[in-house]
Amino acid sequence: MKCPCIAIPKKKGEPARKFLMELDILDKSLKISSEDGELYIPIERELTPEELDELPEDAKQIEREFESHEKILTLEDILGFTPGYEIIGDIALIEADEPEAQKIADALLKLHKNVNTVLGAVSAVEGEFRTRRFKVLAGEERTETIHKDHGCKYKVDLARAYFTPRLSTERQRIVSQISENDVVFDMFAGVGPYSIPIAKKCKKVIAMDKNPDAINFLKENVKFNSIGNIKVIEGDANEIARNFKGIADHVIMNLPHSADAFLDAAIYVTAPQGIIHYYGMTHEDDLFDSSIGLIEAAAKKVGRSVEVVECRTVRSYAPHQYNVCIEVRIN
Repeated sequence: MKCPCIAIPKKKGEPARKFLMELDILDKSLKISSEDGELYIPIERELTPEELDELPEDAKQIEREFESHEKILTLEDILGFTPGYEIIGDIALIEADEPEAQKIADALLKLHKNVNTVLGAVSAVEGEFRTRRFKVLAGEERTETIHKDHGCKYKVDLARAYFTPRLSTERQRIVSQISENDVVFDMFAGVGPYSIPIAKKCKKVIAMDKNPDAINFLKENVKFNSIGNIKVIEGDANEIARNFKGIADHVIMNLPHSADAFLDAAIYVTAPQGIIHYYGMTHEDDLFDSSIGLIEAAAKKVGRSVEVVECRTVRSYAPHQYNVCIEVRIN
């Protein structure tokens, strides 16, 4: 394709390119080319004499053939809209009842070369073991994958154990608070997304979960990541806690819909001056106060006091509902 351009020695090319960008006439649909020490910068219109005078004397305005940039397709290009989805390992997740779900699944498989399966969720997180039901919409017939995050790897079957990449930033925020001599009690560990990166920084992690499938994956992931300071226990956190009075410098309570049922156990295992990281699902009209009240009441029962360290909204969960984290020091 022939179009106007600026020909200029390569060593003067970058200042010229920036000047053309400031004029907003750089033709970004065409590839800048070079030949025999000259750089050829495509422009959308010819420069005025005054504009050309702003360039070095050896800059010339000519016409030349250029190659077009290949357009990178997006989901919006294919579908006409941008769907909601998340990617875990090589599996993409969408809602099964999403309008045009099959079309979305086919587009995801086409555009994301690292995606080999697209699952449609047919249920919310449900049941005692916090799992979801899925159907395969495109690609390989499986629900198991390996997800990588901040230098750690997690093997997980999404139909057998809960996992979300959406809390990656939140998990790293907690990891940043951990010191090398800390003992950490992860009450609802799942496949290990809190326990494993935390264990890389601290003295010891005690990780538990009621879901036997999650525990099996957690044990695999401990080996997978070459971690030697995690004690993995299958069972109910309320019962397990009875064996660990006052040992924890940090207690992770990532069970947002029902963490309040485990507050007595959390306070029991927390060392003096230890921190509880309590996650809840709350309404926008009462993000923190009621949850803080529950924590204070549980502490008061055993003669302990609570100092609120930080309250934060982690993410929006549903209309007017938020996933929150309340961090308290137990004295």
